[in-house]
Amino acid sequence: MDQRVRPNPHEIRRARTDNPKMRERDLASQLGISEAELVAAHCGEGVVRIEPRVNDLLAGIEAVGEVMALTRNESAVHEKIGIYDKVVPGTQAAMVLGEQIDLRIFPRAWVHGFAVEKRDGDDIRRSLQFFDAAGTAVHKIHLRPASNLYAYQKLVETLISDNQDPSIVTVPSVVKSPDQETSTGVEELRERWRKLTDTHEFFGMLKSLKLGRQQAMRMVGEDYAWKLDKDALPAVFDRAAASGQLIMCFVGNHGCIQIHSGSVQNIKPMGPWLNVMDETFHLHLRTDHVHELWAVRKPTKDGHVTSVEAYDANGEMIIQFFGKRKEGHDERADWRELVEALPVTQQNAA
Repeated sequence: MDQRVRPNPHEIRRARTDNPKMRERDLASQLGISEAELVAAHCGEGVVRIEPRVNDLLAGIEAVGEVMALTRNESAVHEKIGIYDKVVPGTQAAMVLGEQIDLRIFPRAWVHGFAVEKRDGDDIRRSLQFFDAAGTAVHKIHLRPASNLYAYQKLVETLISDNQDPSIVTVPSVVKSPDQETSTGVEELRERWRKLTDTHEFFGMLKSLKLGRQQAMRMVGEDYAWKLDKDALPAVFDRAAASGQLIMCFVGNHGCIQIHSGSVQNIKPMGPWLNVMDETFHLHLRTDHVHELWAVRKPTKDGHVTSVEAYDANGEMIIQFFGKRKEGHDERADWRELVEALPVTQQNAA
């Protein structure tokens, strides 16, 4: 939207008052602003700007106790209830490795932070919300009835910013470039792929070969990557729920990846949305945003591991699945069988 017609903080607050039931993300889109700008406009009215110092946040958030962690992208929302424990701080990357809350955090993308209080009837809902330079949410932490309010208030005090201006400056997000011409041949890719010993080496391999993720999948051959029918995505949930097997479900953006490890049970489709509504794990997934769905096989020192990966029309990963396994152990046979039985595209079936 043209900068000259962007609403000012007063106009944003009035729009919020006029649309009390509308989700922040939807209202921001309607106003032609980022979600961070919508939140910032309420500074002094239930919103306090905080510094997005990831390591200081992680040092204090465990004391807050049970909370709900939320990470999303354009097509999937991943919510986990639990405690931020087993924290591994870091400048380039930080981790939370708890039983329930399992995160990979990239602090460089955390640019704006807010402590938000929102009245809901007689209750006050409290959250910590973090956004990237474009004003898009990277991670949110919502308090729950069991949360330690005193520890939360102390944490906000340590992070509070000197700048409480209700306006923020955002920069446009970088649009992902399409697959580039590459001099890498199929045999070179297959040789490098075959020599992988850990799934974490995959990104480095693609970078060194100057290949996009889907570009590599299309090239490598169907013994390593094969395209699935889009109906295979709900089938992953339905079959995992029916068998009770343990899976890993990853949803992320460039600032945070959130992981669920365990079973999925309560699967509820609603229009284009596929929802998981379990006790400590909620997922909301726009299946109509899935442009390509792949099954991918990567060698490791413990044998190959198999993932299911969904991508949108821009080539961004929406969601990724693995079978739950421990380092040093083979991939679960039930997960491998589930993936290999998923419906493939007609092209693969031919």
